[in-house]
Amino acid sequence: MWRLIVGEGTPQHCMALDEALMELRNENRTGNIIRLYVFNPSSITIGYFQKIEETIDMRYADELGIPIVRRITGGGAVYHDQLGEITYSVISDITDFSLDIQQSYKDICRGIVNALEDFGLKGEFVPVNDVVIGKRKISGSAQTRKNRSLLQHGTFMYNTDIGKLGRLFKVPKEKLIAHGAESIYDRVTTVSRELGRTVSRDEAMQALIRGFSKAFNAHLRLDTLSQAELELARQIEKKYASREWNFRR
Repeated sequence: MWRLIVGEGTPQHCMALDEALMELRNENRTGNIIRLYVFNPSSITIGYFQKIEETIDMRYADELGIPIVRRITGGGAVYHDQLGEITYSVISDITDFSLDIQQSYKDICRGIVNALEDFGLKGEFVPVNDVVIGKRKISGSAQTRKNRSLLQHGTFMYNTDIGKLGRLFKVPKEKLIAHGAESIYDRVTTVSRELGRTVSRDEAMQALIRGFSKAFNAHLRLDTLSQAELELARQIEKKYASREWNFRR
């Protein structure tokens, strides 16, 4: 049985909640959870090891009023478009997925591939942690483990504003070329772009629920957060609201 938590929140709250649930799962004080949520307002999260100034066009981010929060997971910077992206988080016992990190990425990302199939699109998992359609990325994920618990979270770009994404990030030309792309528009895509129509948040959310349910061969029971989960998230949220944490690199 998996608990399904659906919601939205500030980037500080969203990242604090992911960490809190991983901590509680590690202590066996909660069960396996999948969260599907939206960042409100639109936000940027950056990988634990990234340097903000080298990654983000700060002037443009400030102009748009987009907050930036550092994750506890690695990986690259992500633009979480409030009107076009859903983030998923999987929090589980570490033994529920392969101990081989690459295989565990693939198994969890099967939920994204299934969701794309729900739209009639052929997605493919590409190591280390991407799901692509053709050569264009539509989802990226990041993972961390702590003793008995695993946290993997990632994106589902159903209608992300690629124009804003392209201006917010400083993507080295060599990186694009390595992926066979000349610009960010060649490198990323959305469900709406692939279908040639606007996809709604509800459509994307329902596809993800079906996709992960199929991937995990489990019923996802819609649930609410406990007071203990919310309280620990509130305590941790102070870290994600601090400049010391977010601009440590």
